[in-house]
Amino acid sequence: MVTTEVKAREGRRTRRGGNARGAPSRWIAPVVTIVVVIALWQLVVVAFGIPNYVIASPVDVGRELVASWDMLMANLWPTALETVLGFLLGNVVAILIAVVFVHWKTAERSLFPLVIFVRTVPIVAVAPILVVIFGTGYLPKILVAALISFFPTLVNMVRGLEAVQRQTMELLRVLSATRRETFFKVRLYTSLPYLFSSLKISATSSVIGAVVGEWVGAQEGLGYLIIQSTFNFNVPLLYATMVVTSVFATLFFLLIGFVESRVVTWAPKTEF
Repeated sequence: MVTTEVKAREGRRTRRGGNARGAPSRWIAPVVTIVVVIALWQLVVVAFGIPNYVIASPVDVGRELVASWDMLMANLWPTALETVLGFLLGNVVAILIAVVFVHWKTAERSLFPLVIFVRTVPIVAVAPILVVIFGTGYLPKILVAALISFFPTLVNMVRGLEAVQRQTMELLRVLSATRRETFFKVRLYTSLPYLFSSLKISATSSVIGAVVGEWVGAQEGLGYLIIQSTFNFNVPLLYATMVVTSVFATLFFLLIGFVESRVVTWAPKTEF
């Protein structure tokens, strides 16, 4: 018995060591791919003599990033605030509604079609309506980010809460477990991998929602900067803003993945 436990601990230690040693190598392929794409981009622009007001070269974008860094960072913070608040609002509401749906099937049958209908409305059409109702402040952008984050978390959370094996539920009934005990000891535990999968989707989607919300009636933010640079035909600034937006969305995604690796320790590890 003791030997078996020692071997199991050594196996876990070996797997952790292997993962730690292999962690840097898994980034090599993405980095090489990005470098190759940037090099091809620069080559095409130079080879065909494409002016920077049509397609900005990576060199032009790099110069613009340096020249406009302060302006880009000043406009990043409003977008980041709207993204994080919208992400939290949309996902908290989605989790609460998922819990209601799992325990009250009548509510799920009644409200789920309405949820699907709201999801099918283009977010570009929803943003102006929210601006008309709530004004041009932060609130409509936060609501747009929340709406775009809401649906994937709701669907995955419902699926996760219902993913408990039938034998486990029968055992809980035999043991006279309460609904609260069943939820916190079994359902919530089972749903966490599903939840974090949807949170990683929502992390990038909420950035898109905040940017789209800033296209209507905003005076700051990365979305506002995208619109202004487009109207002024400042293509290098447009590309630089897109780069900052993408980097922010990627870091947000990686942050959720990091939290997942610390919370969902029993599930198979993903690459990101």
